[in-house]
Amino acid sequence: MAKKIVLCVAVLAMVCGFSAISMAGEGPETVTIDTAKKSKSTVTFQHWAHQGRGLECAACHHTKNADGSQGPYAAGSEAACKTCHDGSLGNAKVATAKKAAHVNCKGCHKTGGKGPTKCGDCHVK
Repeated sequence: MAKKIVLCVAVLAMVCGFSAISMAGEGPETVTIDTAKKSKSTVTFQHWAHQGRGLECAACHHTKNADGSQGPYAAGSEAACKTCHDGSLGNAKVATAKKAAHVNCKGCHKTGGKGPTKCGDCHVK
């Protein structure tokens, strides 16, 4: 009986270990977002932690259509949000990276009931 328990625990540990390795392989572990404002500190985004919660890449990443609208996610096309969200987009709600993060990230956290939603939660001084 003890051998079966040890074997089951070993198999479970291997499965969990392989799962953690496969999730950790996509993109950087953390992403530091510089707010470029002295009044707000940088934001450290826990990228791997979000992947570990089962979020698909397309939940955050997307492309830009020729007309400036949001296009579908395409693996390998990941870029800094401010590359497109630079103030030039027609949709004022997400025109800047700050606005896009507040709509997407805070919106997801409020909807899911988990994660930071207040300034000091992300912008730790």
